[in-house]
Amino acid sequence: MKRNDDFQERRKHLADLSDEQLEARFWELANKLVDPLLEMGYEYTSPAVERSVLLRMGFSSLEAKAIVDGCIEHNLIDHGTGNVIYRLAKNSNMEIRDAGLELIEGRLWDEAESLFNGGNQ
Repeated sequence: MKRNDDFQERRKHLADLSDEQLEARFWELANKLVDPLLEMGYEYTSPAVERSVLLRMGFSSLEAKAIVDGCIEHNLIDHGTGNVIYRLAKNSNMEIRDAGLELIEGRLWDEAESLFNGGNQ
């Protein structure tokens, strides 16, 4: 099967563009392609995604599950579990890991809730 070579026809709208204009056009189209993916990333999450974030922050899978379950129970999952821990640690002048371990032990949930539900977002 022979493919018809229509490259010259398809590139007519780009033929008069400079290299800089072609590069700008490339990035414009690339951004249009990625924008919906970024929007979904900002708007949607899942327990699996949140556990994955916590694993990358250095928590074990069992620790991550406990923290994510706690964030779900306290209606904080929408803020992102990593963000909850980070903000809690920063606000409490603690290490990130220590803040996460405190949450696992059932402590600091009130503080975490007040950070996100108290208008300090």
